[in-house]
Amino acid sequence: MAVQSKLKARKRPNQPGRGKISVALDDDLRTGSSAPAELPPRSLELGIGTQVRRLRKALDLTVAELGTEAEISAGMLSKIENGAISPSLATLDALAKALNVPISRLFAETEERRDCSFVKAGGGVRIERRGTKSGHLYDLLGHSLAGELGVEPYLITLKEDAVAYTHFRHAGIEFLYMLSGKVRYRHGDRSYLMEPGDALLFDSAARHGPEELIEAPMKYLSIIMYPRRE
Repeated sequence: MAVQSKLKARKRPNQPGRGKISVALDDDLRTGSSAPAELPPRSLELGIGTQVRRLRKALDLTVAELGTEAEISAGMLSKIENGAISPSLATLDALAKALNVPISRLFAETEERRDCSFVKAGGGVRIERRGTKSGHLYDLLGHSLAGELGVEPYLITLKEDAVAYTHFRHAGIEFLYMLSGKVRYRHGDRSYLMEPGDALLFDSAARHGPEELIEAPMKYLSIIMYPRRE
């Protein structure tokens, strides 16, 4: 269960001599980003519940089916998955056996994890993707290790013998940042002339790709973001 904090504007009480209510912005707004500054800490119960639900769904079991297998009521299992109660060790042991995992697996979501992927210059992994045969080279610069959002950052190089290719199509959104050269890039029914420093953000479900290769050497960053599926 993803936990997200909401942006709020806090109203300060009226001060003498002032007819206005001043608004103090949260710290995350001062950064220029609408993303929350941090996620609130997860409780032990909520972490266990999230992991139980994830394992149950992976086995394609209903709450009732898992409850029967673990010999606990569906109502109690629902409360456990929602983090509403703190299950006993005996209950956790019964759930672990029903899910065919060690009991320690149920505590995986309670561990503090902050993913990080570091790639030295020139250390990207060369990836074969659609368009590779057209002279497009893809160097993967990192990857998201876990979480609900998948992120794939690529350094894309268009070789001297590269040809236009406008039939890329995939889930999520994509961000392009032009580093060198000049390319006319198509997205859907529109095209954009991209030069160093230009950026393009788009829904990648529409057909897209470099339509005209104008000036070499051509390199740009491509960052693809998409929701993971459990």
